[in-house]
Amino acid sequence: MKTLQYLPRLWDPVKNLERKSVFLLGPRQTGKSSLIRHALKGARIYNLLDNDVFLRFSRRPARLREELTPADKLIVIDEIQKLPALLDEVQLLIEERGARFLLTGSSARKLKRGGANLLGGRAHMATIHPFVSAEIENLDLPRALQFGLLPPIYFSTEPEADLSDYVGTYLREEIMAEGLTRNVPAFSRFLEVAALCNGQQINFTNISNNAQVARTTIHEYFEILKDTLLAYELPAWQETVKRKPVQVHKFYFFDAGVARAIGGAGPLRENSPEFGSAFENFIFHELKSYADYHLKGQGEALHYWRSKSGFEVDFILSGKTAIEVKAARNVSPQDLKGLRAISEEGKIRRLLCVSRESDRRVVGNIEILPWRLFLKRLWNDEFR
Repeated sequence: MKTLQYLPRLWDPVKNLERKSVFLLGPRQTGKSSLIRHALKGARIYNLLDNDVFLRFSRRPARLREELTPADKLIVIDEIQKLPALLDEVQLLIEERGARFLLTGSSARKLKRGGANLLGGRAHMATIHPFVSAEIENLDLPRALQFGLLPPIYFSTEPEADLSDYVGTYLREEIMAEGLTRNVPAFSRFLEVAALCNGQQINFTNISNNAQVARTTIHEYFEILKDTLLAYELPAWQETVKRKPVQVHKFYFFDAGVARAIGGAGPLRENSPEFGSAFENFIFHELKSYADYHLKGQGEALHYWRSKSGFEVDFILSGKTAIEVKAARNVSPQDLKGLRAISEEGKIRRLLCVSRESDRRVVGNIEILPWRLFLKRLWNDEFR
């Protein structure tokens, strides 16, 4: 696997470290290490994936204070979840020397559940995602849907093989090595079933039956997916009155290509249901990334809406913009029924349908947008 070039990322570590230290979390191979090398060239960097570094500090965390000099004002510790005990030393260095830390990780599980010192507000949390359209000139949509947007895989000459390796590495390193579950075969079955439910409402009973895993265990497995940042829950929007909304969450994998590889899917065929699902996952990724990069501090900025009578809208952004996603090249009136239903509530400012149509058009109060135009306007902050 080889990244042919480095592309500047929207998440700027220099800007984000101006005020305080940062926990930067993101799945493996989202580009954290490349970002650090290119943007923080003067920083002192410790990578806990390096066994010598890990052993040195695991035996005696206080060595960190001894190794750093007064000139070391910016320090990076990569994969901090591997040694949470080091965070006590980090806190002391922040308080006593005014040091700034970028603490990266690919899993929040040990930090959240192991009673780790999260620095009591001395650092803020941030997430880095795979590439988004605003970072890639002339994004190749079929490639993004088939293989995803992890940087080394998007640029790979053998993306299929590299995706397979990625999934295998995740099971081997993240699950087995971190001891997140004792039953890897059961978790592997769960993953395959979960991939087939990507973008759907979570039905724990059905997934339990299909994966042959206890329902209570399925809950725990979903928490592992969320804590390792491989999947996100999308909460249901509850603000409608005329049509009673459902409350069940949906979930999406963080990357369309990874979801397809986990599910063992073959090549995507245009106009197939699988193509539509991958396109929706791609738009979710863009919206989730936008919310994390631009709308931090505004609570849960992204939802979906479904009424108990069956009307549905794929995404609600900031409670103001309703977004329906259709992979069709020609959107029909039937495709817009969810947007029409939610517009009757009088609470939504914009009604958008994102599609593969070639030109923008307006049907009543609904704007039908080509996906490239929608994403350009999204990253230009036009839908706040």
